[in-house]
Amino acid sequence: MNLFGLPPGFVFGTATAAAQIEGGAHAGGRGDSIWDAYASGHRNILDGSSPAVACDHFHRYAEDFGLLEELGGQAYRMSIAWPRIQPSGRGPANPEGVAFYHRLLDSLLERGIQPWVTIYHWDLPLALQDAGGWQNRDTVAAFADYTRILRDEYGGKVAAWMTINEPVVHAGVGHAIGHAAPGLMLLGSAFLVAHHLLLAHGTAVRILRETLSTPVGIVNNHSPVEPATDSERDSRLAVLYDHYHNGQFAGPVLAGTYPPELQSVAGISFEVIRPGDMEIISSPLDFYGVNYYFPTRVGAAPPFYPVPFVPKPYDGVPVTDFGWPVLPAGLPAILEQLRASYPQLPPVYITENGCAYNDGPQGGTGNARGVLHDTRRIEFLEQHLGAIGDAITAGVDVRGYFHWTLLDNWEWQEGYTKRFGLVRLEPSTLARVPRESFYRYAEIIRTVRGGI
Repeated sequence: MNLFGLPPGFVFGTATAAAQIEGGAHAGGRGDSIWDAYASGHRNILDGSSPAVACDHFHRYAEDFGLLEELGGQAYRMSIAWPRIQPSGRGPANPEGVAFYHRLLDSLLERGIQPWVTIYHWDLPLALQDAGGWQNRDTVAAFADYTRILRDEYGGKVAAWMTINEPVVHAGVGHAIGHAAPGLMLLGSAFLVAHHLLLAHGTAVRILRETLSTPVGIVNNHSPVEPATDSERDSRLAVLYDHYHNGQFAGPVLAGTYPPELQSVAGISFEVIRPGDMEIISSPLDFYGVNYYFPTRVGAAPPFYPVPFVPKPYDGVPVTDFGWPVLPAGLPAILEQLRASYPQLPPVYITENGCAYNDGPQGGTGNARGVLHDTRRIEFLEQHLGAIGDAITAGVDVRGYFHWTLLDNWEWQEGYTKRFGLVRLEPSTLARVPRESFYRYAEIIRTVRGGI
């Protein structure tokens, strides 16, 4: 066993999302997504940018896959853009979009890299949003048709399928509080969106299994939760937040039930749940994807705040440029919590984990080779891989790790201001420059795969 406690068969990779890297917004017949609309006018994006170009992966994927090959990971987690396959979200597939992803998948396979494909990473076709989006149960049916297209086109090329990425973020940030696309402020009524996303997940699992034996899973964002103080109020709020953030999305998928506290304490209506829904949502999975970035410390919200709880800072803990606390111990903590809460938990893959640090006096400096030193990202990577080793030692079946992300991308409402990449992207030139963390990750991969 190596320094990190990871077995030789452990899967390593990186993760990206189509809307954040592809660009080519109107190339090849692609339709608009909710993110194109949200970014229009530049009022909602921190630096006034849009995803129209992003990393221009649409034209430069071969260069990016060359970096993946150099990195040496076995797998690459990518998403397919729904509006590139079905520009309006319905109807026949767009031949140019279908051909584009065949080229991507073939290019990965030629390099010996396994494609791990996310079916939906938040880029709903705008036409579907205009018809009600995820508030409309008909969107689940549209998603089913979209899934069938992907299954029939790419089933023989995909190593693993992930149905939906982080429904808690999409429902919560995009639909409950309006800080991301589509920019709705539904508050507790966003449960309807969450339920439809999970129903779409379960429906997709069943559709994929009709003809494929490829592993299928979901990707959920999870965070261990603790009260900000020892007060009874903060303790109650921490439990409630845990139900909201973790239980609301793990419980239906892994146990077929929503936490009853969402209804009894938070006042969320379960009337939208129809007979048979929970059986579909809890369709058995081959693996469970966990995205982990930081733990959450919860306290009471100020007066007139729309929700009762708010995150509180960790005193004396280093933070990323996002202000997220760097606490690797939270990763084995949430994995052990999931294992204890759900005995039927399938094998786990860490489908996202990473940190945003800008290059500069602390974040990274160049050397004679032009490689950017990013010591904090290397420390973050090493510490979290060690934390995964701790979880494995504790008995959690963790089988792989996908670092977020390969290269700096268009980071949603933050634009280009937050840099997560192992590779630096210069937005003005689209030049790619590997950071020191890229080479350190490659070294770790070689070491673990070699059983050293």
